[in-house]
Amino acid sequence: MIKYLVVIGVIAFVYYVFIKKKPTKKSKKDDVQTNEMVECEKCGIYCELNEAILSGGKYYCSVECLNT
Repeated sequence: MIKYLVVIGVIAFVYYVFIKKKPTKKSKKDDVQTNEMVECEKCGIYCELNEAILSGGKYYCSVECLNT
């Protein structure tokens, strides 16, 4: 009887140590983020909101579009 308990214990130990997936913490880099796209007021191309330049309530894709 003790032999069976030892064998079951070894199998359970191997399962929990090697087979069962451990929970992992997600870092901010692992999160997929979708950024909103905005249209450039001057040239009409779309760029990400976090890369766009906001001036006078209008979005621009680059400094060149902003200055012309």
